[in-house]
Amino acid sequence: MESRYFTIHSHPQGLPSRDFFALESRALPELAAGEVRVQNHWLSVDPYMRGRMDGVTTYVPPFTLGEPLEGGAIGEVLESRDERFTPGDRVVHMGGWRDIAQVPGDSLQALPDLDVPPQAFLGVLGMPGMTAWTGLNRIAQLKEGERVLVSAASGAVGSLAVQLAKAKGCLVVGIAGAPEKLEWLESLGVSAVSYRDKDAQQLSADLKAASPDGFDVYYENVGGDCLEAALDNIRVGGRIAVCGLIDTYNAQTPTPGPSNLSRVLIRRARMEGFIILDAENWEHYPEFLQEIGPLVARGEIDYRETIEKGLERTPDAFLKLFEGGNTGKMLVQL
Repeated sequence: MESRYFTIHSHPQGLPSRDFFALESRALPELAAGEVRVQNHWLSVDPYMRGRMDGVTTYVPPFTLGEPLEGGAIGEVLESRDERFTPGDRVVHMGGWRDIAQVPGDSLQALPDLDVPPQAFLGVLGMPGMTAWTGLNRIAQLKEGERVLVSAASGAVGSLAVQLAKAKGCLVVGIAGAPEKLEWLESLGVSAVSYRDKDAQQLSADLKAASPDGFDVYYENVGGDCLEAALDNIRVGGRIAVCGLIDTYNAQTPTPGPSNLSRVLIRRARMEGFIILDAENWEHYPEFLQEIGPLVARGEIDYRETIEKGLERTPDAFLKLFEGGNTGKMLVQL
C-alpha cells in the first residue's frame, strides 16, 4: 500500500509559494508491533506550521526536509497491531498532510463520543477551541461583565473566544477584515472592527469608538498594528493573552515591537504568552470538552469551517491562512 504526502526540500524565505510543496508517494512497510494504519478523511492546516518550516526548534521541533509534513488529522483505522484500536475506529492524530498514515498507537486518540461532525475535533472541539478557552480562562482569567477585545476574531480560535466572552456577559469587540467576516461577528452580538487599510492610529481610534472605556482583556492572535492599537486601549489592570502573532510569521527581517509598549507599565497590565500543547494547559482538555462539547452538540456555539477538497489542495489551504482566506477553521477533506 502506498501513501501520498506533501513535503518540503528547503527552508522558505518569507511566505512560501505553492510550488514550494512537493507531492510525493512511498510504499508503506508492514505494520510493526504497536503500529496502526489510518485512512485520513480530514486534515488540519494551522498558522503555527509556518514556523516548523524554518528548520529551527521553537516550542515544537521543525519539520524534517524530505519527510512527510505533519499536522492534525482525523481518519479511520484500516489495520492495527495495537490492541487498543481495531479497523473502523475513528481517531485523531498528528499524521496529517497525507492520505494514509502509519503511526504508533500511542500517538492516536479515539474520537470522543459526542454527537458532532468528526471534523469538529480539529476545530471548535480540538486544539483551536481548547486554545480559545485556555487563553480566556486560564491566562487572562476572564471575569463576568468585562470588556474584551479579540484579534483575528473570525478565525478558528477567535470565533470561539468571542462567543465564550459573550456567554460571560462581556462587551466584546472583534477585529477582522472581509465584510462577510464582520457581518458574521455582528450576528454573534460582537462589535466588529475592520483592520483593512488602517494604520495603528486609525485602528486605535476605531477601537475606542467601539469601547470608550477600553478593554480589560485582549486576546492576541495577530501582533503588529493590532497589538499597538490594543495597547492604546488597555485598561488599568488589563490582561493580554498572547496566542499567536501571525503578522510576523513570514517576516524576513526582525519586526519592530509596538511603539507604545510603555502602556503595559502605565496601565499596570499583564501580558502573557502561552502554548496550548504545554502539559499544564492540555491536561485541562477533558474539562474543556465537558463544558463546551454539549454546547456544540446542541447547536449553541456558532462555528464555521472553510473546506478545501482533495489532498492536492492542502498547500493551497495552508497559504490561504496568511491571506485572510478562511472564516473559522480551515480544513482539507479527503
